[in-house]
Amino acid sequence: MIDTLNQKIPAYLYTKRNLIRLVLFTALFALIFINLYKPFSSENWYHVSEFMFFVFSSLVILTGVLVVVISRIIMFFYTKKYALTWLKYGLWILVEIFFMSLFYTIYVLSIKKEQEILSTFKESITNTSLVLLLPYAILSLYFSRQEKEKRLKKIEEEKTDNNPQHTILLFYDEKGDLRLSIQRNSLLYIESADNYVIIWYRHKGSMKKFILRSTLKALEEQWPDADILRCHRSFLVNFEQIKTISREKDGIYLDLGVEEIPTIPISKTYSEKVINWLMNHAVEGNLPDKA
Repeated sequence: MIDTLNQKIPAYLYTKRNLIRLVLFTALFALIFINLYKPFSSENWYHVSEFMFFVFSSLVILTGVLVVVISRIIMFFYTKKYALTWLKYGLWILVEIFFMSLFYTIYVLSIKKEQEILSTFKESITNTSLVLLLPYAILSLYFSRQEKEKRLKKIEEEKTDNNPQHTILLFYDEKGDLRLSIQRNSLLYIESADNYVIIWYRHKGSMKKFILRSTLKALEEQWPDADILRCHRSFLVNFEQIKTISREKDGIYLDLGVEEIPTIPISKTYSEKVINWLMNHAVEGNLPDKA
């Protein structure tokens, strides 16, 4: 949980285009909300027609939304220099709710001076939370879906490459959400860690790891025809990356030729599968060195 809060929020939440869409959608949502729900018994403030009430409420809402406009302009420039984590983003939204609630409280008290300040501010916080959090949540899901579709489209385009080394591996979590995509020749191995797996791969010349909530069995079933095999109950290895196979006193080990990675054992349970792979590739003359 703490790790998630300290992670940087997705870039689609603070791009200029999406920030403008968020402000416009929030303003529209707030306008509909105040005209349907009529908080603070606002329909009794003025003895006017429904149309005039709509006009007056529009002016009030647009003035209140200025808080969001100013906030998101600041966010746009802030994210150009600093990372915005989920924790900071949550606090940022709370500050928006506070100042917008303060604005509406002052406005209500200016119209109805007999209103009690604390109860008015409390109601304002409730209404403002609905006005902001609901459209924020809706748009976050929409932006996330758009981003996933964009990434999947890019992956599909890359998959048209006929070079098998450029095959894209897709990693989905247990909920079916795409969390990582890498080229097959970048993957080194995957190890089990309770209800998670740790994916080790190369990226721009350095070792990277990615923790995914999934199982080795689920990943193994995803690539039945790839040279990514289970050699141990705790390891799934990209056999294309094996440099040497060595027999030690306590068993047979795979070496991926990377200093940061220890040798990986082959257990008896999976030895037959590994032998079959070796025999098939012996015919092709594409075997790793044996030590």
